[in-house]
Amino acid sequence: MELMAIRGGSGDERAVAERVIATLVAAGCPKEAISIDAANAKTPLEGNVGNVIVKLPGEGSSALASAPRRLLMAHMDTVPVCLGSKPKLVKVKGREMVRSADPATGLGADDRSGVAVVLSTAVEILSRKLPHPPLTFFFAIQEEVGLYGARFVGAGQLGKPKLAFNFDGGAVEKITVGATGGYRIDIRIDGIPSHAGVAPEKGVSAIAIASLAIASLVRDGWHGLVEKGGKRGTSNVGVIEAGCATNVVAERATLKAEARGHDAAFRERIVKAIRAAFETAAKEVRSSNGRCGKVTFQGRLDYEAFRLEEGEPCVVAAAEAVRGLGLAPRFEVSNGGLDANWMAAHGIPTVTLGCGQMQIHTTDEMLDLAAFDAACRVGLRLATGG
Repeated sequence: MELMAIRGGSGDERAVAERVIATLVAAGCPKEAISIDAANAKTPLEGNVGNVIVKLPGEGSSALASAPRRLLMAHMDTVPVCLGSKPKLVKVKGREMVRSADPATGLGADDRSGVAVVLSTAVEILSRKLPHPPLTFFFAIQEEVGLYGARFVGAGQLGKPKLAFNFDGGAVEKITVGATGGYRIDIRIDGIPSHAGVAPEKGVSAIAIASLAIASLVRDGWHGLVEKGGKRGTSNVGVIEAGCATNVVAERATLKAEARGHDAAFRERIVKAIRAAFETAAKEVRSSNGRCGKVTFQGRLDYEAFRLEEGEPCVVAAAEAVRGLGLAPRFEVSNGGLDANWMAAHGIPTVTLGCGQMQIHTTDEMLDLAAFDAACRVGLRLATGG
């Protein structure tokens, strides 16, 4: 609850990082085991702190001390609606929950409850001097705006772990073993301005070009849920900024769009369809003297899709830890991006487990305390190799 009350949107995680470090040191973590990297110097969004990385050598029997390194992680940032959260305990249908006392804010359990699971796991191990394999605790920045903390960390910085466990949204028995890939597109349309009342025919409307392009994407099945030839993906034009006045033919429009899909080749088809729609529309809208507008594209891969096999050690370990609590593991593949996408890209197989977060990114967000407690117990089992 204390972590959720700390303001810490994407790029402003310093106070959260300081609280994490202070708690670790108070529990007996050697200061030299804690580092802060420079990931925030590489992110598009200016940040005030990097990732917090804690590396501990194995302790206990020789077999345990030399076992493959394990990593537990969570992201420190929250979405803007959670800034100013005032966590309080409530009862909902007989279950203990936490929600924000301020109805205008979300709770921030996404992902401060994940941070709390990883932090409490580290504190238990340090304060009780529990035997454990080599461990890395990773508190990532800027997940909500592009998975940037996980993107800009290196496997070597993390100690090259062989098993990794990411604590994020949902129920603890939901074990996410794969996720879609996402591609972002920035589109700029340059039209030709003219007076909309005196000589509209001399102009080329950037808004008209954008409208025709989007309409054709919807008409041809390339917007929203995209299903073609047995393949499946999604696309969305989510942001449009255009024009300056009703009496001026719009000179410029900027749009932000995305394409997602588990199949990289099909996702590329979606991207090409979006590009073609805008380029075709730019040729259709002409001034009275035959001039056209211009479309400029800038695209980038946000994260690539991944899918872990059932026999992957981290998948097996997560399932065993969940079963150890008397719960039935449920394997899922996400249609959203996770820090685990970039961990997989770094060669670190990572499963994602929930912490009891509900209705995230809304003012109705809640944290189920029984599920959170279960996640803490799963975290300790995974970290100790139990």
